[in-house]
Parts: sequence; structure tokens; C-alpha cells
Amino acid sequence: MTDVSEHPANRTSDVPSLSDSQWERLLALAAPTDVNAGDYVFRAGDLNYPMILVESGALEMVRDPLWWDEETVLSTLGPRSFAGELGLLNGQSALLSARMKESGRIRRLAREDLRLVMNQDDDLGGIVLHTLWERREALRRGPAAMTLKFIGTEASSELLALRRFAERLDLIHTVFVVPPDGMGALDGHGIAANDLPAALIQGKLIRRATPGTIAERLGLSYQPHQEGATDLLVVGGGPAGLAAAIYAASEGLSTVVLDAVAPGGQAASTSRIENFLGFPFGVAGGDLIRQATLQAIKFGVRIWAPCDAVSLETMNDGLKLTLGDGATLHTRTALITSGAAYRSLGVQGWEDFEGRGIYYAATSLEARQVAGHPVVVVGGANSAGQGALYLASHGCQVHLVVRGRDIGARMSSYLVDRLRENSRIHIHTESNIIGLEGGSALESVRIDTAGPVEARGLFCFIGADPASAWLPTLDRDTAGFIRTGTDIALQSLDQWQPLGREPMPFETSTPRVFAAGDVRHGSMKRVAAAVGEGSSAVASVHRALSDPASPLARTTQSLAGRTT
Repeated sequence: MTDVSEHPANRTSDVPSLSDSQWERLLALAAPTDVNAGDYVFRAGDLNYPMILVESGALEMVRDPLWWDEETVLSTLGPRSFAGELGLLNGQSALLSARMKESGRIRRLAREDLRLVMNQDDDLGGIVLHTLWERREALRRGPAAMTLKFIGTEASSELLALRRFAERLDLIHTVFVVPPDGMGALDGHGIAANDLPAALIQGKLIRRATPGTIAERLGLSYQPHQEGATDLLVVGGGPAGLAAAIYAASEGLSTVVLDAVAPGGQAASTSRIENFLGFPFGVAGGDLIRQATLQAIKFGVRIWAPCDAVSLETMNDGLKLTLGDGATLHTRTALITSGAAYRSLGVQGWEDFEGRGIYYAATSLEARQVAGHPVVVVGGANSAGQGALYLASHGCQVHLVVRGRDIGARMSSYLVDRLRENSRIHIHTESNIIGLEGGSALESVRIDTAGPVEARGLFCFIGADPASAWLPTLDRDTAGFIRTGTDIALQSLDQWQPLGREPMPFETSTPRVFAAGDVRHGSMKRVAAAVGEGSSAVASVHRALSDPASPLARTTQSLAGRTT
């Protein structure tokens, strides 16, 4: 057994600074239990495990033994402390085991009661949240990270998908990249080339791992609960969806967020947002989404991913959403914030290089793949300009390919100025990508006005198509964006007559179904605008829930003061 509790990289926040009254408020929510030394109060991998409050004795947090490494004791918790990390709030299975080192008295605080504390007691909830977050960050740097390990080749798009999923959900994990022609590194591990990418969860091997299988094993995929219909179901975890969820949950509505991949949307793929309110030095899209996700969890929002929505039906008492695996969710209102899907260029061999040199995002994850190498960025809007600058800051010579004549036609002027001043960036206007070359990975890109240029990566930012095809009954424009409010076509308004009202702001052609963000017709397609739309849509959700002409009014009691 290894004891690393005194190592700074592995220590957790052992004793949170709670006042006597705050500690008593926590104790009052859970009954006491006497536990003997050596007893486990929860084990790694347990679902729905409680927060453990230590009244007396000592509790040690243990990274269970792996088949290649022995047990590790990470920390010891004494009286007036509690066991748990951020997974307590987001529904993740237990990362570590908790074992009594000395006999004593504990109390088990159920997750539902913990959420009650977070919602109703700002000061105490803030201390708990900060402690859980600090522990997550500390565990990320130590042996606990070995509890989730991904194994794959550098050029694997499937491994990239796993890494992106883990980073967006802020999961503690490590990655082992198999060197080229280096499967010998896995000799004796029982892993063959056709098993990749593989994952190890608590030392148990998962062959051909996907984000879906990982989410299921960690308790992060959708699991029906016994609370009946939720007040608001948000489909899409980008800025609009997360903003709506935060505002709805903070105002007492039970709220669920589903995302087909993981929270973040296109914003999580943005290397730096320079013009977002309150961030004078800019903010990375991934950082913004992580903070927003943490804020949503704080207010009790349930976030499930990956969950692929396939249909939405109107019922007498609300709405029914069906997922790709056949599971159904019932809700009183729904907000569609499913965003848009990246477009690709119609160039021969495009599909062959996706995940092997072609990327639709420029974050630290992608930058690590191409740092110091020449790259090509295609697109004429802000995302392309931000990506080009970010990659140049990582030592890349960047060819920015813009189809139009004027780079400033769709891009903010501050970006245009910085692009023109950067010696690493070469701007090609009135230009197109006409060819791709390479072997196992992309090696060069042919530009019609410049010929072939060496390129380790091609970053495509040419727009996106709305993720609305699964909603064929909603009124949409010719491009597929969902019409809302006064933009709804006249022939779609007949169904509103029995309700005695017109569609509210952000409401679609189906009553009680709303839309916000990039998927909505007329939206600005900017992060700040999406946040504003998601937040504003909640006001219409409240009105729909309290509408006396709606069948929901008969099933929805007073929402004031309600907790999730």
C-alpha cells in the first residue's frame, strides 16, 4: 500500500472552514451511524453514493488497487470534515473508496439533501461547492487520474472524441498514446490493435470504447428518475442551453439538460473569445463552458450526455422526448438549443483525413497535435480568425483561406487587424481549397491561388447547418433554422386559437416548445447573444407554465420557492 496523503499534488481540502452553525445544519440532515475501523462507507464505482460527514474517528480516501499498481491512500479526513468531490453533484459514480481508519461516528448525507443545501443556503453551499471543486482539481494531478485511462493512436479520431468528451465533462483521466508502429508497448496487457481505442475504468478494460460506453459506466448517461415530469427539458448543452438551465434552476424549476456529445457546443471549440462581457483579456471557450457547467450543477441541473434526441411529441399533460436508444423523458416545457453541425468542404479525400489532420475546432486539444507545424485555416468569420491567431500563438505558420474578397465582411475589425499584423499568418482572399494530400495523416493542402502548401492540420470554420432535422413538425425557414415568436408562418398559428394567445418570445410553432441560440431563425450566432437568448427564454417558459389556459396549469403548483 502506498500512502501519498502528504504529497502536495495529491492532498485534498481535508477540513473545510465551516462555522459551528453551518456544521450543525449539515448534521441535521442525516442520521448518525457508528462505523468500525476497516469498514468501507462507499466504494469506487458506486452509483448515487452519499456525502459522508465525519463526526468522530478518521476516514481515509483510497485509490483502489489496479492490476498494475497497488492501493494508494490519498488523504485522511478527521472530525468536522466530509468526504466527496465534484462527482457528488453531477451524478458521476464514486472515483475513490472511503474506508474508516479509526472507529467513529459518521452521517450519510444523500445527494438530494446535498442539492437542497446548495439551493437554499448560499454561504454553506458556496463553501461546499468550492471544497468539492478544489478536491477535483487536486485529484487531477495525482494517482486518482489512473482510475480512468484512455489508450489509442495519435491519429485516431475515436481517441480524439473520447478525450474531447472527458475534457468537456471535466473528468479526471489520463491518456496513453500508442507510438507509431508501437503496439509492442501494450504487450502483456491483452490489448490488440483492433481493440483501440480502449479505456480502463478502475482497472477494468473496455475495448473499442466510445463516449457512450464511458458515460454509461460512470453513471453519466441518462437514467430515469422517479420525480415525474420535469419543468424544463433543455436539448443542447451549449451557451444558450446552459444559460437557460442556470436561470431556470435558480428560479425553482426542475431542469434537465441533454446533449448529443457533451456540454459546450461550438463555444467549447473556440480557442479564445475576446468580446465576451466581463473578460477584458478574453476567455477560452472551454473554460467558459466548464464554469457554466459547474454553475448549473450547483443549482441542481441534471446534465446527461451523450444523449441523442430523435423526436418530440405533444401529450395531454405536457411533452414526451424520445432518445435514440428508445428511452423517453416527460416534461412540461422544452427548450431547443441544439445548435448547428459543422459543414465540410466537398474536396476529394475529405472523409479520409477527418480526425487525421482535419479539425473543426482550435482548442488546446487540437493545438497539441500541430504545435510548431504549418496549418491551414479556412473560413471568413470570427471563429476562423480566432482559430488562426490561437494556432499562430502555438508556433504554427498559418495559411488563412477566405473565399470572399474582403476579410472584414464577416469578421470583427479587431480580429482583422490582429491577423494582418501577425507575421505567422498568411491571408489568402478569393481562394479555395481544391486538394488534400498525405498518407496515414494529412501532409499538404492545395489552395487554388497558391498551389500546394505544407500542412499538418486543416481547420475548417465554414459555418454549420442547424441541428433541427429531428423536429420536422416545427415551422422552420428554408435553411432549417427554427422560427419563433412573431416569425412563425401564418398557417402555423391556427393551433394557438384554443389557447387564446399568440406564441410568446422564443416559442416555436408548437406550444410550450421554445428555441434559442444558433438553431433559432434570426439569432446572431454569437456566444454572448446565445447566453442572452437562453436566459430570456426562461421568462417565456415561466409564462407557459402559469398560463391558465394550458393543461400544465392544472399539474403545476406554485413554482415560487420550489427546489430541484
